[in-house]
Amino acid sequence: MARKSLKASFVGIQQLKATLKKKKWSKTYLAGVVGCSRATISAFFNSKSINYDDFIKACSELGLNWEDIAETETAEEEKDSNINIDVLVQEVRELIKPLIQERCGTMRVLDMTHPIGLNDIYTNVNILERITGRRQLKIEELLQNCTSEDFAHFGLATIKEKRIPALKAVEKYSKLMILGKPGAGKTTFLKYLAMQCIEGKFQADHVPFFVTLKDFAEAENKPGLLKYISDDAFKHFSPKNKILKEQFINYVDEVINHGKALILLDGLDEVRDEDNKRVLKEIRDFSERYLNNHFVTTCRIAAREYTFEKFTEVEVADFDDQQIETFANKWFKNKVVKPENFIKRIKENYRIKELATSPLLLTLLCLAFEESGDFPANRSELYKEGLDALLKKWDAKRGIQRDQIYKKLSVQRKEDLLSKIALATFERGDYFFKQNIAEQYITEYIRNLPGANTEEEALQLDSEEILRSIEHHHGLLVARAKGIYSFSHLTFHEYFTAREFVFVQQSSKEALKSLVNHILEKRWLEVFLLAVGMSPNADILLLLMKNTIDSLISADEKIQNFLNWVNHKSISVECHNKLVAIKAFYFDLALAPPEMHCPDLQFNPILSFGLDSTFIFDAELENLPADLAIDYCFFVNLTLAVNGYLETDFIVPEIPNIDISCYLLEELKILEQKILSILNPEQQEELEDWILKYRKVLIKFRNIGYDWQFTNDDKKLLKQYHDANLTLVRCLNSDCYVSREVRQYIEETLLLPIEEIEKVKAKYPTIFPNSNQH
Repeated sequence: MARKSLKASFVGIQQLKATLKKKKWSKTYLAGVVGCSRATISAFFNSKSINYDDFIKACSELGLNWEDIAETETAEEEKDSNINIDVLVQEVRELIKPLIQERCGTMRVLDMTHPIGLNDIYTNVNILERITGRRQLKIEELLQNCTSEDFAHFGLATIKEKRIPALKAVEKYSKLMILGKPGAGKTTFLKYLAMQCIEGKFQADHVPFFVTLKDFAEAENKPGLLKYISDDAFKHFSPKNKILKEQFINYVDEVINHGKALILLDGLDEVRDEDNKRVLKEIRDFSERYLNNHFVTTCRIAAREYTFEKFTEVEVADFDDQQIETFANKWFKNKVVKPENFIKRIKENYRIKELATSPLLLTLLCLAFEESGDFPANRSELYKEGLDALLKKWDAKRGIQRDQIYKKLSVQRKEDLLSKIALATFERGDYFFKQNIAEQYITEYIRNLPGANTEEEALQLDSEEILRSIEHHHGLLVARAKGIYSFSHLTFHEYFTAREFVFVQQSSKEALKSLVNHILEKRWLEVFLLAVGMSPNADILLLLMKNTIDSLISADEKIQNFLNWVNHKSISVECHNKLVAIKAFYFDLALAPPEMHCPDLQFNPILSFGLDSTFIFDAELENLPADLAIDYCFFVNLTLAVNGYLETDFIVPEIPNIDISCYLLEELKILEQKILSILNPEQQEELEDWILKYRKVLIKFRNIGYDWQFTNDDKKLLKQYHDANLTLVRCLNSDCYVSREVRQYIEETLLLPIEEIEKVKAKYPTIFPNSNQH
């Protein structure tokens, strides 16, 4: 039976256009010679079915074989369609290339002043094939190889999951759901995929279609995904593209029907609740109907309760050291600030480096560093900026509004809630905590809010929803294993702990006293630094710290005598403007373990204690003031002698460019001559007698060399006192606001015995109005 109509194939249309152009005919002229309407010829050139006879005659007039032009239908001819679809794919790729380049070729986040080329900044992403929050692990396993005293190696990913490059995951799985924390780089990776594809570097035989799911969900008339993809692309075409909409839609249909599309669906979590069910169904139906295509979807962790049975779920891994360096090198390329300076400062500060594992926060760090070539001296300001990015800016900059219950809490309420969770868990040393514990803290907080539903069942449901939302919206609490949570970064755990003392409890003296109770715990150091940094005025906190530290040794007579000696010895040194540093020098030197006095080891007694950075001690004697250099050498000699390392020429040290008292030198030479004859180990009693005489000479002439006979308990207490003072000095040296009087008082009374401290207090009546006047 004869066919009633025919239509041109895609390849046939290309031949028709080429022949018409070669003959310099118009479509109107062709319609005339064929004896049909202009509309028929337009349909002919747009691959629409026309009358069989008209089709044959049109081809004949153009000198073409109609069988070469007509769309074939037999099974045998269908086998050859791959040649046609390959041509079609390349045609569609060229048509949408400008749109992909415009939509995916640049990125701009946070406070960037202008967009940046994606390829100029993109850093390869790694993924985890096991979702972190679904691991069946116990808290003990997460904490393995980590102690509360060793925060340089504290890690929230102690158990390392295997990482693979994200591109390999896309190649491995035809339907991929990429999960990740806010700012983990999901959208950036999807844009990178689109650009790699359209540039022919990845799946060059596919057409990439990038869909922002929020825009799709809110599109007018609620179109299906297939229609939205073709309509969205077509409306961005340049007027120079003469292609008709229906023709382009046919092209897209053909590409997708032949499984030649790379469908990139970005931001499932950004879809409004009212659109969620419809969008999920559309994705599910579309991916099942056109199952031969390649699908990649992104979503925040904990954002939705959904099931795409055919999709493999993976998680974006945090940046490692190499990725951080790669990103920094790209960011600072050809800029005044050099990348090596940024990388060096990152490595020097573990807390800041920890934030850099998040691409979003790494971008923020680069922006901050670019302004001045360094990070802010007050790190609490830097962390606050990072939290603002996660709590406010990240969604606001992209016009995203979240509809869940957590939205009802203001930003301040959210911060107050996180502060309470942080303090409660940090005080207990719970860096990882069970889900039900976190929900209990949330329940206790929200039950006191105005208008709260205080029914237990409602509170429980709300607390579950709020916890999930904290993770989903801001990524500040994250699941580390099934039912186990932590703060996303130890830095934020410490920040919110400090914030609870300073802001939530309004810096009350009782609240600050409870903070100061932790002055001897090493793991609280960063909390103290953050607390003074974020305090409008740190006077009260610093004075409480000073008082607590002094009270540690106030009742110990032996230690008070030792501090008296440190003070008097320091005053005698001709370097009074560095008195605090001098005191620290003698304090450390007298208590340093014997191995620290070995001449082969560098000895830095107060490098971190000196309040004046120009006054730095080291073991190179020419860098020390004369008195200190002499005493340092005598301490070394005495310590080595006491511990059995005595050798000749150790009695009278050779100190370049330093004169020793002639009286002392005379005494030492006499001792030296005596000792030369008793170096035999069998004459131990005589050696001890010589050492005692040597000690007496040092006490007589240099006021050093006392045997304080400290017990192990004494040494432990002095170590605590020393380290607590070091914490105090670090806080004082941080970029905190403290009154001039309080600063002077603390500096003047560091390492002073209680009796001397009481005398100094009388000089500061505004700080201590009840002190006795002397």
